[in-house]
Amino acid sequence: MDKVSGQKRAGAHLFPPIDPFDQRMLDVGDGHRVYVEQCGNPDGMPVVVLHGGPGGGCSPMMRRYFDPNVYRIILFDQRGCGRSRPHASVVDNTTWHLVADIELIRETLDIDRWVVFGGSWGATLALIYAQAHPTRATHLILRGVFLSTKRELEWFYGGGAGNFWPDLWQQFEGLIPVDERGDMIAAYNRRLFSGDTMLETRYARAWAAWENALASIESEGSGGSGPAEYARAFARLENHYFTHGCFLSDDQQILANMGKIAHIPGVIVQGRYDMICPPVSAYNLSRLWPASRLVMVGKAGHALSEPGISAELVKTMKAIGVSKISKI
Repeated sequence: MDKVSGQKRAGAHLFPPIDPFDQRMLDVGDGHRVYVEQCGNPDGMPVVVLHGGPGGGCSPMMRRYFDPNVYRIILFDQRGCGRSRPHASVVDNTTWHLVADIELIRETLDIDRWVVFGGSWGATLALIYAQAHPTRATHLILRGVFLSTKRELEWFYGGGAGNFWPDLWQQFEGLIPVDERGDMIAAYNRRLFSGDTMLETRYARAWAAWENALASIESEGSGGSGPAEYARAFARLENHYFTHGCFLSDDQQILANMGKIAHIPGVIVQGRYDMICPPVSAYNLSRLWPASRLVMVGKAGHALSEPGISAELVKTMKAIGVSKISKI
């Protein structure tokens, strides 16, 4: 099945398309302006959506996982990507800048507490944000868990996933001289930040294509890289964050700090055949999180657009909405 068909099947589980009732560019400091939008019910239950990447940006489809009559849906493009500016910039762009941005958005929109919904890097950011501000998240809804560990990065950029997709790995690895292949993140970093826009774009496309090809179990390795502008921001930001260990002080920082958020209810939706973020991370996280529920979705990979993952996320958000309404 092609990617478009897979998205259509996922869309069957979602709410109808909606437009924002509020769009703004928020000055978050350091020369960065972040795109923020609100959809749904202005008086509804607030939910903030944290997109993946880093550098992926939000999309209109992300609005559709929530009942617009129940939820006040907040989406934003993280620093350097999507509609945020400056585009593809890694200056003053770290995990801790993003955590501060999320808090500024919450305060600017006069929200006390909210549901935090994130997938892949968005799940990473959701966990780090909640650990930094444990009184602000009412629930954590996570998909395709990434814990920002060396083990995970070595799996995806060190040949682990390449053992399952050797032809695609060769396309990704083949652009790098043999003597540099021992550290693919560093090798791509030299090219993504070369100062030559054409060279950066070429390697950005290869970086994005490697990840996108493995995102969905139904894509059959044909994910593509997306437009050049998107690929350049996505690749540069991901590489920047991964080069710096996502700016965490400890490789096991997220798991080591789960005690801070053990009380927050959470649902982890994980594709059983996720080739980008293997399920062991979600499993290890759930074991340290007593208030969580782990849902392994069979015949599903990493992408938000996987039909089984979409269905489970919508089901989860409906249940939270019903629970909230029943208490009123």
